[in-house]
Amino acid sequence: MATSKKYDVVVFGASGFTGQYVVEELGRVTSEEERGLTWAVAGRSEDKLNKVLEKASATIGVDLKDAVDVLVADVEKEETLNDMAAQAQVVLNCVGPYRFFGEPVVKACVKNKAHHIDISGEPQYLESMQFKYDEEAKKKGVYIVQCCGFDSVPADLGVLYTVKNFPGRINTIESYLNLSAGPEGAVGHYATWQSAIHGLANAEELRKLRKDMGTKKPLPKSGPKLENRGPAHWSEMMQKWCVPFPGADASVVRRTQRFLYDNAGENFPVQFGAYVCVAAFRYLVLLMITGVVFGVMTKFSWGRWLLSKYPRLFSLGYFSHEGPTQKQIEGASFTMQFIGSGYSNTVLQDGDYDGPPNMTIATQVEGPEAGYVTTPIVMVQAAITLLREMKKFPAKGGVLTPGIAFKDTSLVERLSDRGVIFSITAPAASN
Repeated sequence: MATSKKYDVVVFGASGFTGQYVVEELGRVTSEEERGLTWAVAGRSEDKLNKVLEKASATIGVDLKDAVDVLVADVEKEETLNDMAAQAQVVLNCVGPYRFFGEPVVKACVKNKAHHIDISGEPQYLESMQFKYDEEAKKKGVYIVQCCGFDSVPADLGVLYTVKNFPGRINTIESYLNLSAGPEGAVGHYATWQSAIHGLANAEELRKLRKDMGTKKPLPKSGPKLENRGPAHWSEMMQKWCVPFPGADASVVRRTQRFLYDNAGENFPVQFGAYVCVAAFRYLVLLMITGVVFGVMTKFSWGRWLLSKYPRLFSLGYFSHEGPTQKQIEGASFTMQFIGSGYSNTVLQDGDYDGPPNMTIATQVEGPEAGYVTTPIVMVQAAITLLREMKKFPAKGGVLTPGIAFKDTSLVERLSDRGVIFSITAPAASN
């Protein structure tokens, strides 16, 4: 693929809520270890983009205005997207919800041979882009690397990290997410809330898409089936009530495991379950009631309108049009713990062994606030890894999950250096 592009990286949607933080993180990185990297910001309004650079310069203490170009591009104007993509080696697409605004950017990137990285956590969008553009991206030598933010790099690479450090064969891995807020509390941005509304409202379309793609066919298992823990369960290890994680993690990990089984000779895919921990039983009850109301309302146009109009009300204060304050962001953090269960090399050498898994391991990924600190860190490091280590990527292009794209790269180490840390909390040991 040609590398005579004007810019190494273009941040599209830089004037959006998350885009601002991505610009600041890229500004930090390019003022430190990646000084030779050329980049630009892109969006609909030149004036807003200049203000983004002014704010980012003030935040990080580095003048970006003379070093970073401004490009005008609009998802509703195809020629502007083509012009942007033609100048970029990598486009960081921060414009969401991706269900509404993502595909034109992917189309332009494939057409103009620009790699594309997003931070989507919307399974239907992610899998439809794979269905529509995977073959064409391969022909063009273009990498469309999806969900390179908190959704779903900690989960996908966390599973691979756990497998890598297990001396034997893992059968199941379960992840448990703990989100911590500071004294100011925690709030998510409206765009994430919108994605959840329309994702649940169109769940049937996702089921049909998976049937058309042939991805509903179950993968082989190397041991007992992963336990179905229902809508809520008490975790002895976490000492908390837990519910299924509503994001894209489980579907992304399954896609990675299917690819490794189909294309990389890994004959024993990992069964995976993703959960989020709830602080107390009373919050669990409130969450369950709110979830039922939310699910019912997404099925009706009037319900979706109300949910969109009053996110703070219907999310019990956890989402708003304004998003979190800087103090809320600074006070937040996350820990995602992984519990792996499988077979030691010792029992695998005994071909007659037919007992249950005999070994477990515990690992974790921890980092700062998930949406607007960890996500920009992950997105920027994903782009740099793509630019620097493309020869380690599989095949010659395609629409890929993070686990597929970055499995053999140094992304885990790069993230750990920036504060998103992968570690073993309990080495593999016999049950």
